[in-house]
Amino acid sequence: MTGKGADRLRWTRNDALVAVGAAAVDLVGFSFGSQPEGVPITVTAAFALVAAALSLLARRSHPVAVLAAVLALGVVPNLATPVVSAHFSLSLAIALYSVARFCRPAVVAGALLASVPLPAVGMGGTLLPAGWILFADAVAAILVVITAVVVKRRQREVAAQHTLQAERALAEERRRIARELHDIVAHHITTMQLMAGGARANLAHDPGVAREALVTLEDCGRMALREMRQLLDVLRAGEEAEDTPPAPQPGAGDLDRIITESRLAGTETEFTVDGPVRPLPPTVGLTVFRIVQEALTNTRKHAGEARAHVRLTYGPDEVAVEVRDDGAGAWAPGPRPAPPRPGYGLIGMHERVALQGGTLEAAALDGGGFRVAARLPVPGGAGGGEGGERHR
Repeated sequence: MTGKGADRLRWTRNDALVAVGAAAVDLVGFSFGSQPEGVPITVTAAFALVAAALSLLARRSHPVAVLAAVLALGVVPNLATPVVSAHFSLSLAIALYSVARFCRPAVVAGALLASVPLPAVGMGGTLLPAGWILFADAVAAILVVITAVVVKRRQREVAAQHTLQAERALAEERRRIARELHDIVAHHITTMQLMAGGARANLAHDPGVAREALVTLEDCGRMALREMRQLLDVLRAGEEAEDTPPAPQPGAGDLDRIITESRLAGTETEFTVDGPVRPLPPTVGLTVFRIVQEALTNTRKHAGEARAHVRLTYGPDEVAVEVRDDGAGAWAPGPRPAPPRPGYGLIGMHERVALQGGTLEAAALDGGGFRVAARLPVPGGAGGGEGGERHR
């Protein structure tokens, strides 16, 4: 058979094992049931038991048809071997279980009613079975259906839980991409805007400064395109093979580039590193990089003419980063302007730090300026370096 018919009748190795096991158990059970009566099992009865068990191969695709076949073949041993002992076969239990698992409640109810009297038809040479046999079959059938319903409900709960976890993972990935996109656009576009303005202002009287600003502008544009391409590669994962491996994500070792861009954009920026420098886990290094990037971007956007100080401290089991600026309060008389409303940048920093199990403080300073400080746990012994304090 080919096409859809063959697909519907396809069975697995587990189905084959179930069928063989049911055949063996039913043969042994019926044989022992007939021995007290002194009547050996006949070849016809054995053949019917095996045929009923083999029909279980199609129980997933045709559960109702399989149950009908098992019930019909189950009458043959009763007629061929006249015993009076009750015998609810394993093949019948599996077939009824399959109907309860894969069919509608109305079909299950009909299957339950049919599975009580039909297995005992012809037992002991009589057409109508005894009452105690019907009771035993009813108890067995009800237990099988209850088991199937419980398993079905449990599997639905597990499937729903898996779906919920997948949706949560997808939402978290979207938030991560949104954070990355915000950091890339906010930092690079702001820097490019300031560089373009500086180049225009110095183009006539200081071409050297204008040229340096244009070079930095080009570098920022190239870096923005590269980081945007990394995000697009994440979104397109699995569509096509990449010719070249993706570039590594930035980390704490790339802070010098951010500091240089901040200085070229017109913000006097100092960079200090305390403690023995050591390699950081990629996710921690990326978090440190994005915090400094976002904080310096906010300084250029909101603090006006300000000085900034970045301090990176390597502790025994953590790394701390602080970005502080003196803002408008240190330069302009009168009350300091109200701090900007928290936007996606600060929210993104809080989310990044929370994912690493760290803490973040971001608040305006009493004397003017703004401070962002984060502490991120890092396992000790991750690397070593020269100790001491360095200013850059």
